[in-house]
Amino acid sequence: MRCFKSLIALGVAAALTCTAQAAENLTAETASPGGSIHLSMSHLAEVAAEAGVANIQVADGQTLTNSIQNVAEGKTDIAGTPYILPFLLSKGRGPYSKLGAEKGAELADNLRALYPVTLGIFALYAYDSKGLKGWSDLEGKSIYNGPPRGAALTNARSIIQLTTGLKEGDGYKGVQVNWGQAVKTITDGSADAVVLPILFPDSRITQAVASGNMTVWSVPKAKWDSEPMQKYLKAPGSAPFELEASKATLGEGGVTLVTEDGMFRGLATIGGDIVNKNMSFDLAKALTKAHIDTLDRLKQKAPFARYAGYGVVDSVKSGMCGANPLKYHEGAVAAWEEAGYTIEDCAKP
Repeated sequence: MRCFKSLIALGVAAALTCTAQAAENLTAETASPGGSIHLSMSHLAEVAAEAGVANIQVADGQTLTNSIQNVAEGKTDIAGTPYILPFLLSKGRGPYSKLGAEKGAELADNLRALYPVTLGIFALYAYDSKGLKGWSDLEGKSIYNGPPRGAALTNARSIIQLTTGLKEGDGYKGVQVNWGQAVKTITDGSADAVVLPILFPDSRITQAVASGNMTVWSVPKAKWDSEPMQKYLKAPGSAPFELEASKATLGEGGVTLVTEDGMFRGLATIGGDIVNKNMSFDLAKALTKAHIDTLDRLKQKAPFARYAGYGVVDSVKSGMCGANPLKYHEGAVAAWEEAGYTIEDCAKP
């Protein structure tokens, strides 16, 4: 009898050992802490480990332009990205111009999405002491509109032009600094106004408002409804974002949100966490399932997470389909559909 019990114990121990060894060891790259794309990856690392799916070593503060190329080349397992980057890679443009169109398209074809993330929504804001009246008052002003290069700067310039008709260097002076200097640039008066992606609430605004009251302006409805704006909202990595102003929390106080009709409107930068298409069906499905099963926990981890697009797989709001060449991994599709979500055919591989 004692021998029988020992054999059972040995069998259980062996099963537990096999289960522990079943977890994959994966590498991941993401942006700096404080934003939605970092939060989704750090959360995935936590819940994937809890579920025994994978042990994910996350490197944050990475240049995502390089990160998605690493995934495409099989050097990294998972990376966060704004969806504009897979599009540029597929065309061999922008930061991937040295690769060329053929090599870029080959690499982009290796990328698959697990789930979407809203990285931020572009808005205009300024200190009340600057005396600005909104978008119509930007001519001749200096505007902090992003880092020296990249998708954020391109989007900010485009939104300013579509909303005001002004071009940088002609109608206004652009100010560009790296993200690490953003709050300092906002607070030191280097620019009269700011056009950057924000979240609700937004960490940069929360820090900056300590130096004075601020006002945030939604895109005017007439400009929002215009054909050029609506076309741009469908560009790869972009999506329309609308939220009742009463829900658009921007901090404890000192911030005024200006809209015409009680709705905040802005262009959202959409991205997600992506993998190589050669990741196994079962692993991609298990990772995505871990994300889906813990969406409530994820949305409670940061004040902005409620409106960061977690769990929103509608093709328009999540920036899929259209000119975006990125598709979901087939394992991810299975996880979403088994959880009761609809993944449109245009987003399937």
